Amino acid sequence: MARVTDMDLDPSTMRKQYRSEIVLEDSLDEDPMRQFAAWFGQAADSHLFEPNAMVVSTATPDGRPSSRTVLLKAFDDRGFVFYTNYGSRKGRELDANPHVALLFPWHPIARQVIVMGRAERIGRDETAAYFRSRPHGSQLGAWASEQSRVIASRAELDRRYAELAARHPEGEQVPVPPEWGGVRVVPHEVEFWQGHENRLHDRLHYVRDGEKWRIERLCP
Repeated sequence: MARVTDMDLDPSTMRKQYRSEIVLEDSLDEDPMRQFAAWFGQAADSHLFEPNAMVVSTATPDGRPSSRTVLLKAFDDRGFVFYTNYGSRKGRELDANPHVALLFPWHPIARQVIVMGRAERIGRDETAAYFRSRPHGSQLGAWASEQSRVIASRAELDRRYAELAARHPEGEQVPVPPEWGGVRVVPHEVEFWQGHENRLHDRLHYVRDGEKWRIERLCP
């Protein structure tokens, strides 16, 4: 077996200089959700692949972390919403420990947004409205996959899907799975990171202070 040091690619030599405008405190909105909306719009305008992709990090009550990439599906002044099977690993961990982190990795524009908050389930009416907006195949997929559970083979997964497709043909309303729904992350910290040359990055950190937000600058 080849040792890591024998491989052609050496990650220690991989470097990029980030060149972008300085982000100053007085250029930021006083509300992090409005600031996020501005940066999210700029990320979308930059034609990034899935700018709504975010890394969701959860942990067990004893602190064992896990991460995965999911898609942001809504945000407003209440927080950030994504959808999942509540029986999945992240669903079970959030039930036991609602503290969660989100990371939006917008590498092509040398930006990232980090959110620290508390997760809560959204209402079933809101979940149903979103579920019915999904493509028919995605609705069936939510039923076919017992997310994070061990399955015998790919063939078994395909068999489940085929049975559901026969039971609920295109054009027929698919019921919302009882264990599938939305999670809202209510933020208490939000960090906006802008990369700069010489690793002198901007890190503007919002911290909830009662009903208001305090903005502080962190060393890169």
